[in-house]
Amino acid sequence: MNQERKIAVEEVDAVAPPPKARVEDAFDASTETSAGVFDASTEASANVAGSVAETFERKRDYLSGFLSQKPQALAGTEPGGELYEAVIAALKEIYDPEIPVNIYDLGLIYGVDITADGHAAVQMTLTTPHCPVAESMPGEVELRVGSVPGIGHAEVNLVWDPPWDPQKMSDEAKLELGML
Repeated sequence: MNQERKIAVEEVDAVAPPPKARVEDAFDASTETSAGVFDASTEASANVAGSVAETFERKRDYLSGFLSQKPQALAGTEPGGELYEAVIAALKEIYDPEIPVNIYDLGLIYGVDITADGHAAVQMTLTTPHCPVAESMPGEVELRVGSVPGIGHAEVNLVWDPPWDPQKMSDEAKLELGML
């Protein structure tokens, strides 16, 4: 038990890389597998081996159906649509009188919903309930949104929950105010 063990170190310049595994090699009908399932001498075994290899074969047209589809056109009332973006552009023209940032980038607009018949509903808040423009700001938003071509009726819903905080501002607004 107290015998010393010697460790032999062998130095080599290079090692040959191991052979790469191929799917074709795994299901070769001419060779027998370790389980002995496939036997090239019987026709049935050759057919089974051929069908297994076909299932693993990569189909060249696997994306053809997906790539041939054209993207669906956006309706104008959903985000990214022409009418929706026109309403957002109108909201970005309204500035808070105390802060030199538009109300959209300031995070005061919580949502814009536009129906197919041109009814726009804007859900918004103010920085505080005691904001000096609490009476005039919702009216101005309603006028600006209602003046967008394609909007027949605009409605503004003033909400206080969730309350506004500076985290709702966009990065552009934070940069403008020196908060970034």
